[in-house]
Amino acid sequence: MGDTDGSSEAAQSARFEDEFENIETVEEDAPKSGGFFSRVIGALSAPEAPEEDDTVSPQADRLSARGMMNLRRMRVDDVAIPKADITAVPITSTMDELVAVFKDSGLTRLPVYDGTLDTPIGMAHLKDLALTYGFNAKTDDFDLRSMLRPLVFVPPSMTIGVLLTKMQAERRHMALVIDEYGGVDGLVTIEDLIEQVIGEIEDEHDVDEGKNWTVEKPGCYIALAKTPLTDFEAEIGHSLTDHDDVDEEEIDTLGGLVFMLSGRVPTRGEIVVHPDGPEFEVIDADPRRIKRLRVRVAGSA
Repeated sequence: MGDTDGSSEAAQSARFEDEFENIETVEEDAPKSGGFFSRVIGALSAPEAPEEDDTVSPQADRLSARGMMNLRRMRVDDVAIPKADITAVPITSTMDELVAVFKDSGLTRLPVYDGTLDTPIGMAHLKDLALTYGFNAKTDDFDLRSMLRPLVFVPPSMTIGVLLTKMQAERRHMALVIDEYGGVDGLVTIEDLIEQVIGEIEDEHDVDEGKNWTVEKPGCYIALAKTPLTDFEAEIGHSLTDHDDVDEEEIDTLGGLVFMLSGRVPTRGEIVVHPDGPEFEVIDADPRRIKRLRVRVAGSA
C-alpha cells in the first residue's frame, strides 16, 4: 500500500468515502443491498464458518471468506502504520505550513497534536481547509483548532472487525492506536481495514511498489528511498556512484545515497544536489529516515 492518512502509504479511497460519510448505523439484520459497509458489518454478525470451509456466507456477498476471517481474527496492531511513519502536524501550524504538508504527503487527513504526537487533539481534513479558506487563500486569522475533527482512540489488541464497526458507527475514517502508557503507538485508516477484506487499494499518489518509482514528467521521478541504486541507474542511463564523494561499497539505495551526500537525515522539502548534477528533493521523511524522493536528472525541467 502507498502513503495513506499519516502513512506512506495510505491516501483515502474515494470510491468508499461517499458511502461511508452518509451511512447510518447498521442493524444486525440489515439487508445486503444496503451497500458495501452494510454487508461487511452484517457479515461480521453472522456465525463464523469453519476455517477449512471456503464457502462465503450469503451476508458476505462478494466478500472473500479469507477477508471476513481477517476481520474477525486480525488485530489493530497487525495493520496499523507505525508511529515513526505517521505524518502529523502541530496545532501551531500556519495555513502555509498545513497546505505544504498536505501537498507533499498527498494525504487528505492529518492528525494534529499539541507539543508532541503523544498528545493528539484531533484531525485536520483537506476538505475543511478548502471549504473554509479556499485554495491559495492568504489569511491572517487562520485557526487550525477551529477545523479539528475528533479522532478514534483504540488499543492495539482490538480486532479490526470491531474497529471497523466502531468507525462506521462513529463515522470516523482515522484512528490512533494507544499503548498501555497512553502514548501513540500507530495509526489506522478505513482504507487499511478494507484492504484486509478486498485487497490492495491503489490511488494516484501510490508509487508502484514493484518498480519503486514513477515518472512524474520526462527527467523527473518520484521514487521510494529503498529503490536499489543499480536499478535506478539503469533507468536513467547514468551512474550515481562513479564519483569521489560517493563510496559505492557503503550504499545500496537512493535513500542511502542522499544520506551520504548530505551527511545526515535531510528534512522534508530539502534538496540535495549530486556532484554530477541530479537533484534529490525529499518529499517524505521522518527524523530517522528518508522515505520518498523527487529525483530530477540533470538537464530536465
